[in-house]
Amino acid sequence: MNKTLTTIFALAVASVTAFSHAQEVKGDVKAGEKKIAMCIGCHGIVGYQASFPEIHKVPMISGQSGAYISSALDAYRKGDRKHPTMRGIADSLTDQDIADVSAYYAQHGKAGAAELPAKPKREPSVQVAELLKKGACVSCHGDNFAKPIDPSYPHIAGQHADYLFVALKSYKAEKNPNLGRSNAIMAGVARQFTNSELKALANYLGSLEGDMHTVPQSRFR
Repeated sequence: MNKTLTTIFALAVASVTAFSHAQEVKGDVKAGEKKIAMCIGCHGIVGYQASFPEIHKVPMISGQSGAYISSALDAYRKGDRKHPTMRGIADSLTDQDIADVSAYYAQHGKAGAAELPAKPKREPSVQVAELLKKGACVSCHGDNFAKPIDPSYPHIAGQHADYLFVALKSYKAEKNPNLGRSNAIMAGVARQFTNSELKALANYLGSLEGDMHTVPQSRFR
């Protein structure tokens, strides 16, 4: 195992340990349903696009890991993820609000959904297979890139490719007060790749069958 991967795995273990001590606030699905007014205007519209830092589809969050949603919102609130709109939203939420909203979206749209296979049905190209191996992506994001080893890591299979590309690039951003994500694990992974390689990874992962959805709210149908 090379030095970069050894460091990444060590950080991943530390993250799992820290997360296990951080889960004190329990979310309530019913309460969360009443707190999503600020979410549905973007995440509840099929095909909705954001324009910051470039045009891309907003991520699907229905069916995403609740612990990941909590972690992401907390990162926006702390400024570890730099995004003006999401920072403003996260700042308005209490720990209980975040737990409730996360619990709601974790189960949203999953009723009756089939279990994903352990291995993606679509094989990567030789190039992408090498990139996935270099980044050790499956080691954290799990079987089919939808069964992460830690609940605070995201499901990424089937996520919008353009969003994944923007997200991956953001881990490489440095000294930008308005853009970037502070995450030692993902920064170490992303900085191994050119933007063209990150786009190839994002396009493959986005093409896979996933367990996330955009579930339109009745008012937008």
